[in-house]
Amino acid sequence: MKPTYIGKVRDVYDLGDKLILCSTDRISAFDVVFPETIPEKGKILNQISNLWFKYFQAVPNHILETNLEKFPQEYQLEEFRDRAVLVKKCKRIDFECVVRGYLSGSAYKEYKATGQIAGVTYPSRLEESSSLVEPIFTPAIKNDMGHDVNVSEDFMKDKVGIEVFQKLKDTSLYLYLEAKKKLESIGILLCDTKFEFGIYNGEILLIDELLTPDSSRYWDKNSYKIGSTPASYDKQILRNYLESISWNKTPPTPPLPNWLIQKLIDKYKELQRNLEKCLLEKLTSH
Repeated sequence: MKPTYIGKVRDVYDLGDKLILCSTDRISAFDVVFPETIPEKGKILNQISNLWFKYFQAVPNHILETNLEKFPQEYQLEEFRDRAVLVKKCKRIDFECVVRGYLSGSAYKEYKATGQIAGVTYPSRLEESSSLVEPIFTPAIKNDMGHDVNVSEDFMKDKVGIEVFQKLKDTSLYLYLEAKKKLESIGILLCDTKFEFGIYNGEILLIDELLTPDSSRYWDKNSYKIGSTPASYDKQILRNYLESISWNKTPPTPPLPNWLIQKLIDKYKELQRNLEKCLLEKLTSH
């Protein structure tokens, strides 16, 4: 069974009016895929995403089935177990809906260079990891082959229309704020995350992955300090390593040491355990 489309870390199977999204153990950084894999990564991220989709089930999403035994029979393959979902085939809205509660990553680099984030000017002398007064919405144009391009709200508004833009912004901010509040109760800070949306039968649906450590920055609240990058439970571990060895962010990739691969596995598993503990409690009480 060959995928219809191979992404950086996920394979897509087109079933006509449905898709199967399979999370692999591949890992990418700075839009480059590494030859090494992170064992069980795909299963961990898929299960984290499914957990958040259930937690936010009041927000319409694309999930049809997470149970392999309920996939179409010819797709009930062991290679899909715990790492694939059957979803509605939506028309993707080609914007990343990024929400930031702290100054980090590309937003911090943009701020240092221009004093702005997504075209908006912010107070001077903010430091790395500073908490923003309130979360900000910073959209980006999706680019499946390379870097996403940060744009202003006005640019996105012009492309998708005011009504769709407002719906995506309001939903994104709601999801971020609710997740942030829940995570702080278990000692985790949600620095930033990105959401994707699609249209199915005229309805806007939440699609793709949701609040995974590949699409979000999760920080350890106990190590948080303004002016530095806190310890994380996400792909930033890999990015930090690559920055430390001054890789030029273009192929060929440097080899990933075993200790780094193990650290990623351990942190992803620790995050999964923590999320299951705090989110399943609410899900099982309803």
